[in-house]
Amino acid sequence: MTGDALSRWWATPAPRLCVVDLAGPQALVSASFLEPFRHAARLARPDLTISCTDFAALLREPPGCCKDPALFLVVLGGAHSGEPEAALLEQVCARLAPAPLLAAVGTAAAWLVRGGLFDGRRVALPWEAHWEADQLADRAILAPNLYEVDSERLSCCGGAATLDFSLHLIARLFGPEIEAQVKEALFIDRVREPGERQRVALQARFGGLQPKLTQAVALMEANLEEPLTADDIAGVVGISRRQLERLFKQYLNSVPSRYYLELRLQRARKLLIETSHSIVQVGLMCGFSSGSHFSTAYGALFGVTPREERQRKLLAAIS
Repeated sequence: MTGDALSRWWATPAPRLCVVDLAGPQALVSASFLEPFRHAARLARPDLTISCTDFAALLREPPGCCKDPALFLVVLGGAHSGEPEAALLEQVCARLAPAPLLAAVGTAAAWLVRGGLFDGRRVALPWEAHWEADQLADRAILAPNLYEVDSERLSCCGGAATLDFSLHLIARLFGPEIEAQVKEALFIDRVREPGERQRVALQARFGGLQPKLTQAVALMEANLEEPLTADDIAGVVGISRRQLERLFKQYLNSVPSRYYLELRLQRARKLLIETSHSIVQVGLMCGFSSGSHFSTAYGALFGVTPREERQRKLLAAIS
């Protein structure tokens, strides 16, 4: 499936959402993912079939069942989900591999990375899986974000972020009006964006092992309005600039300047959505002295300009 995989799935005559629920119907990830979709389908897409299954039932299906372009497979794993045996996981991953659209949530993300289904893709892991980050990093690009959409492979760290992930997908598929109705029905006032980072995950993953890296990130977060240079940051944490760049490349798959820029832009987006500060003020508060530089950088990361972001907020407020 090329192009926008979600859109292509959504355009099929009778799309099917199949949730492989390993967390259990009472688990947070299960309710957080399924309830928004069920509500949205009742409002605007009655032809959307939503079903739940498990690994055993999935393996009883015909071998080619996962190749159906009308099928969106979502594997949910909760904090207390027991890890499947290696042989079972191998069978399941072989069955899931040809899926044109596949998502993994919570602990299931780590399992499917280990099974080779996210090779070379960006993936959001739950913080409790970061102890094996070094092994998983050989297969996938581990992003410290709440959720990731990498073409036909999607992932979410699980927990409360599953609700943000579900609503993000609903906004993309059903549109902002239906998303707003679902949010109202569920008493939700804000959806966290995919690029928002797991602060706990970053500390849990690197706090003890890479204190220089966590110190550098903390410095960046504390100095968004007047950004520091890479040399400044390296000097404060007590390493060379080359060592700093090596840490960011190895553990965050980025360079300090890019990571810092994304932190500032994430802060700008939060301010644009949640405050009434002018666009110029927001840019200055996030370290952009040039309005054109702010607009260009913002558009490159989020696909819309700051002005368009603010307009979307205003439209959502009156819809």
